[in-house]
Amino acid sequence: MKVILSRKGFDSANGGRPSPIMPDGTLLSMPIPSETDALTYSDLGFNGETYASILNRLYPGEDWSRKHCHNDPDIRKNRVCDSQIWEPAFGQVNSAQGTLCNAGVSKGDLFLFFGWYRKIDDNYRFISKTGHDFYDSSDLQVIFGYLQIGDILTEPEKIAAYPWHPHSDAAHYRKNNTLYIPAEKLSFCPELKGYGTLSYRRDRVLTKEGCSRAIWEKKDFLMPENMYGARKNSAKKSGLYYAGIWQELIVMNESEPLFDWVKSIIKP
Repeated sequence: MKVILSRKGFDSANGGRPSPIMPDGTLLSMPIPSETDALTYSDLGFNGETYASILNRLYPGEDWSRKHCHNDPDIRKNRVCDSQIWEPAFGQVNSAQGTLCNAGVSKGDLFLFFGWYRKIDDNYRFISKTGHDFYDSSDLQVIFGYLQIGDILTEPEKIAAYPWHPHSDAAHYRKNNTLYIPAEKLSFCPELKGYGTLSYRRDRVLTKEGCSRAIWEKKDFLMPENMYGARKNSAKKSGLYYAGIWQELIVMNESEPLFDWVKSIIKP
């Protein structure tokens, strides 16, 4: 089982701000803006409130109600209108899909989705650094969900059978458009579904304490020699930092410490 660290949701180039860690600990991944997608932030909701409303409260002065977004990975049943059938899926295309294909990603492999987060209080304000510890008041990269691959769809007619997913529109994507469908159950934790979203916990934080969000705690199985691609550790003093614009990073060293880490992250 290969493990893929997959960066998703708001980032510095797309959205330009962190997704919120909600007061109840929910890691609410905000999909990136996309004018080519039909879905809007007003079409998505959490606890009776639209994503647009949440973003308007977090960032006053900017109206998100009519902005469109690319809701992918689609692993949280978050539609405001629940009139259509929904199943979870994750789509990939272009060079990022090429990376997955070249690394030999296949059925049974596991995506760990992570993104840029920061905690908010009950008034939907980001928690101040004053009087709070690092993890309560800093920008963090956090693992927010997972998907173990049960099927890989590449045929346009099969992808079209998921009309709620943005990658179902073949007109917007090139010939390597791919949809990853989760397994029914996790192979290594059969009591859990093959996909899911995670709440905030310290062990799900990648960011090293006292560092900027993209510098991670060092783990042997995440070091460059165990990763697919020509990458190096760009952290200048301590920690682990993979610089540049990338979406998918594949751990090729299928070791017991890696699997123990994965299980500890996913298990409640």
